[in-house]
Amino acid sequence: MPITLVNPMNETTHPAAAAPPRLATLAGKTLALVDISKPGGAVFLDRLEGLLRERYAVGRVIRESKPTFTRPAPESLIEKLRGVDAVVEALAD
Repeated sequence: MPITLVNPMNETTHPAAAAPPRLATLAGKTLALVDISKPGGAVFLDRLEGLLRERYAVGRVIRESKPTFTRPAPESLIEKLRGVDAVVEALAD
């Protein structure tokens, strides 16, 4: 009986894209903090939000969560993040 080997790696290629420009300042900006739903993510983001407000005068913070860390963010979540100046995603355990 022949053996079939399957490569589990995703070999899809994507065209290179330029990174967006860095923000000159966080003062007055709207940031989104996204919890990917791993244990400890909310604790990390709570602390980060406090530091961003205290040290960098961030204008507005939007808090969102992915339903599960095992899948990409759903389109509905991505749509909520449109128009923010920056997104921070929490990876914690």
